[in-house]
Amino acid sequence: MQAHGGQLKDSFLSIAEVEDWKPALQEMPSWYLTDWQLCDIKLLMSGGFSPLDGFLTKADYGSVLTDMRLTNGLFWPMPVTLDVTAVFAKDITIDSYIALRNQEGLLLAIMQVSDCWQPDKVREAQHLYGTTDESHPGVFRLNHYTGDTYVGGKLLSVQLPKTPDFIELRNTPHELQTYFTMIGAQRVVGFHTCRPIHQTDYDLTTKIANELDALLLIQPGVGISATTDIDHYTRVKCYKQALKHYPQHSALLSLLPLAVRMAGAREALWHAIIRKNYGCSDFIIDEQTLAGEEKTQIASLLQQYNDELGINVILVKRSKTESTNTQISERELKQRLETGQDIPEWFSFPEVIDILRERFPPKRRQGFCLFLTGLSGAGKSTIAKLLKSKLMENTGRPVTLLDGDLVRLNLSKGLGFSREDRDANVKRIGFVASEITKNHGIAICAPIAPYADTRRYVREHIEQYGGFIEVYLSTPLAACEERDPKGLYRKARAGLIKDFTGIDDPYEAPIKPELQIDTSTVTPLEAVDTVINTLVHMGYIDAIETETPITNHIKSAAILGSLSSPLNEL
Repeated sequence: MQAHGGQLKDSFLSIAEVEDWKPALQEMPSWYLTDWQLCDIKLLMSGGFSPLDGFLTKADYGSVLTDMRLTNGLFWPMPVTLDVTAVFAKDITIDSYIALRNQEGLLLAIMQVSDCWQPDKVREAQHLYGTTDESHPGVFRLNHYTGDTYVGGKLLSVQLPKTPDFIELRNTPHELQTYFTMIGAQRVVGFHTCRPIHQTDYDLTTKIANELDALLLIQPGVGISATTDIDHYTRVKCYKQALKHYPQHSALLSLLPLAVRMAGAREALWHAIIRKNYGCSDFIIDEQTLAGEEKTQIASLLQQYNDELGINVILVKRSKTESTNTQISERELKQRLETGQDIPEWFSFPEVIDILRERFPPKRRQGFCLFLTGLSGAGKSTIAKLLKSKLMENTGRPVTLLDGDLVRLNLSKGLGFSREDRDANVKRIGFVASEITKNHGIAICAPIAPYADTRRYVREHIEQYGGFIEVYLSTPLAACEERDPKGLYRKARAGLIKDFTGIDDPYEAPIKPELQIDTSTVTPLEAVDTVINTLVHMGYIDAIETETPITNHIKSAAILGSLSSPLNEL
């Protein structure tokens, strides 16, 4: 099977050529690749993205968006671009070179700059995703995690990025093509997935492979996945167990370091081209993995471009009855695992279910994060401290409080109150909370966290490992100002403090928090009881014995004054 475009683009500089470049590298600007970009460069350098020999130029980028073709006319549905910051782009000139490195500084490639431009992200979103609505994860990533400047140009490859996990399952296109030739495989059918393989996937793939008399290549994406996907460590364990059920020598498992675009039908055809580069003659597209209009789009695109793909695409359509009777959605499966319910024997292999039960234990054994957000003076610190004590008294689980003020004194010392510094502060809190959650602990976070996109970032990173409960303290601004004995709000209104949240810098209220509490209408202990009851109802903790009304009244009266003490938050 020929690579797309006729030739596998996987050449590297020789050792002597790298030595010749060393003097120039001393003065060459270096770009440190993100995890997303590392996925792309692996496939660019290894030939997985053939015929591309570098990141798209402006002309190719525009042509791919509008016509799904490179400027030479070859079908290519997905832009592969290098995004950088505006600051870095200032020092870039056309025909200059930049060094591309991993985060540790290891040189991976040298790029000759052909183009440097600012993309129209609204236009890109509309073409790729059919929407500009940030509820679509692809649009959100484009707007918030993608740099404002794109750089295009050819790569001079030095060495592939190293990935330490599952090394034996990470193959280049050349390696797989060589293996298929060695074993005499006449046909190879590729299967892409970002989910564990269950019984219905097994039945589907074995049936198609038998009909084609082909070797089955199971090639799951293990680069950057959707935040709702199960982590690749767990999935690969599942794949290994599922592989044992296939007839001997009928199936092969290999991992693809692909960053998922979530671009529907376009991306499905792109997956087919990538598998062509890996040596597949056929590729399975399961219509069930597409949503809504994407199912109609994939049929239309196949009809239009099938002859140009150079690989036989098998579009699998399932009836509603078949989907209902043989499938459990990922959401329902996770819910069953977390609540300890049975998983039907017909759904999956016992060994796969055992791995998933270990990964998704009942909620009472999972870690979770309580993320308190609200204006300065809303009572976050006070309620967070009470929650920590309450949970430590009654659950016996490790509880860590990440209070906004304390974090700024330690973890985020030196950060100011610009938008960028506030985002960095909240993301640092989120990182620590995700590690606590991952290890089955309880994290209580109490920053102001005024920006919705930053809170979403934190949520997505924590929900991979456990629960995320956003508690919005919706105390009115007037009430918060009354609780401010240091007069920070008054200073802000007088212009003595700049960028003060709620005065001259916005607080973007959560739209769908798990819990909303106005602390101007309840006591601190009542607020805590509301949070605790919510945790019990969600299944994260067992019911806690309540205190007697007289004790509760005395404690509330004693602590109510703490909400009038300075919280010293900006």
